[in-house]
Parts: sequence; C-alpha cells; structure tokens
Amino acid sequence: MKRRDFIKTMGVASALTLPGVGNRLISSPYSLPNTNNSDQSLPLWKGFNLLNKFNPNTQTVFNEKDFEMVADWGFNFVRIPLSYWCWSSEEDWYSVDEKVLKEIDGAVDLACQYNLHINLNFHRVPGYCINNARPLPTNIFEDEEPLKACQFHWKLFAERYKGIPSSQLSFNLINEAPSVEDEKYDRVARRLISTIRGVDPDRLIIVDGKDVGRTPLMTVTDIPNIIQSGRGYDPMLISHFRATWPGVKVLMDFPEEELSWPLKVNGKVTDKQSVYQASVAPWEPWVKQGGKVHIGEMGCYNKTPHKIAMAWLEDVFALFKEQNWGWSLWNLEGDFGVLNSKRNDVKYENYKGFLLDREMLELLKRS
Repeated sequence: MKRRDFIKTMGVASALTLPGVGNRLISSPYSLPNTNNSDQSLPLWKGFNLLNKFNPNTQTVFNEKDFEMVADWGFNFVRIPLSYWCWSSEEDWYSVDEKVLKEIDGAVDLACQYNLHINLNFHRVPGYCINNARPLPTNIFEDEEPLKACQFHWKLFAERYKGIPSSQLSFNLINEAPSVEDEKYDRVARRLISTIRGVDPDRLIIVDGKDVGRTPLMTVTDIPNIIQSGRGYDPMLISHFRATWPGVKVLMDFPEEELSWPLKVNGKVTDKQSVYQASVAPWEPWVKQGGKVHIGEMGCYNKTPHKIAMAWLEDVFALFKEQNWGWSLWNLEGDFGVLNSKRNDVKYENYKGFLLDREMLELLKRS
C-alpha cells in the first residue's frame, strides 16, 4: 500500500493523526543467532536527509559543502535515501553501475571526514517504494524474486562497507514499510538482516516501523543491535498542507485562514498531546522491551505558513527531546528544508550560496 493509499483510506481523520495498531509477538522460522551481545548505547543522532540519490532522473554527486555545513552547525547525522534505480534498474535487478556506487562511496567518505554518522536507507527496493507513481509488477512483501534481488543489493553494500564501524555507518533496510501483516514484514526484515549480518555480523541496522514508519514491528525484539525508525509528520494537515502527492482532498481544500497550531477542525483540537498520542505513544511497547527509536524523517512542507510550521515543529521537537530520540529532518535543501525552501513568508539569509531559513535552523540547533 502506498503512502497516499494508506492515508486516503482514513479520510479526514488521517490528516489530523494517524492511529497506531496493536502489536503481537510472533515466532519466525528466520530467527537470527545472537551475533552481537553488546548493549550498544544509542548516540543522540540529529541531522538531515540528503536526497542526491533519491531519484534516478535527478540524481547528483554528493556535495562536500552539505556535509561541511551540517557539521559546522553542530549536527552529527545524515540519512541518505537511495533508489536502487540509481545504480541498477527495474528491468534488470542484478545490473550494477559501479560509477554510481563510487559516488555513494564518496558520501560515506565525506561523512567520516566530517565526523557525521551516515545512514544508508533503501528508499526504493525491488518490489516496493512508498511513493511509487504506478503499481509495481511484484511485491517484496508477497513475492520471493524481489526479496532475493533486494538481498543481492544489501549483500553488495555489506561487502562494500565491511570494516567501517557502526559508530560511523548504519544500514536502513526499507523506507516506510506499508500496512502489511507483521508476519510478512518480519519475514522480509529477517531475510535482509541475515544477508547483511552474514557478511558483516556487527553492522548496526535500522528497521523502519510499519504502517509507513508509525508503529513498531514488535516481532523483532529478539534481534540484537537494531534500531527502529519512526516518523514526525503528524498531523498531516500541518506537515503536508497543500501537498499534492499524498492524494488527500482535505490537504488541498482546507481553508488556509483556518489553519493554526494548535489545530481546530470541526470542534476537535489537535495539539501537542495529540502529536504525542500519534507519534510517541505507539512506540511505548517497543521501548518497554528495551528497543531504541530514531526518527528517520520529519518536517513541514513549504506551503504551511511559516509561523504555524515553527509552532508545530517546536512541539514535535520538544516531544522527541523528552524521549531522548534523535531525528533527521526531511530535508536539508528543498521544500521541507532549511536551505532554498521556496517559502513566500520567510526572510532568507544569504549563506554560502544558499537561501537559509535561519529561524528554522536555530530551532533545530536547540532541539
């Protein structure tokens, strides 16, 4: 199920908060051996998503200036959403463009150079992508062949980066798994983790929560050295106001003059406590089991009035800070970012060739 379908099925309520679902512990035939018994303390990683390899049609070489700025501002984390189409193709899952992989090597080198933890995330894999514009012919959560192909690519990355410590590099299996049965996601996650750990037993692995990153996969409590990744987008009416791609009518039709934070719709108030219930409370069962959480994506689209965006972000960041959770803003440069965000109600600062939203950056720095 695509992000837009997941949200659509929930109507107006989804634009306010997306509810969690129940959790069950399920045994699996793919149980992993305990290859790493260390109780790794999770650093407070905070930073940005860098989208250079997010879209094969617009992919670019990673820019050292981005890593330098992130480090200079005091952040310590970059997440790299990757489409496998950048170095391979839908027509031939097993093709590999070494030139593109060397460009990803460059990002890893730059992150190490600037003392930033780098998280390599497969945003598009064979048989799945959360924001696919058209149905794919196969489904990694249902079909064996795309899963085998995804294992091939993760093995390639595991071999390529073996030896780089997990303090510097982690792998993020699949971006925003859909609303599928726990058993199906568990099967995919365990197969991919087994593939990676077969090459690099101690590699730190991040598993996105299910339901597009909003609820924990509780079946993986037995797997050592993993983190689950959450999201900071609730309510969607604030974070994605006037965004076309979710396909939700209320995001386009809601009157801007009625938009506010806290938000009031049909007599119902959505506020900081509502964000807690949507974005924090679902993770409590995972945390109680000793699980660790990092917010892999969060942010606010540039059509949301800046004053409202800032008030909402302040509450969201405060909640994550209370949980001692790190986060990664979507994105550094672009419609959700602090650079070149194309907002019409911001007084930008000229900064190293970019237009900087200084107010938003300062909020991030104190969060």
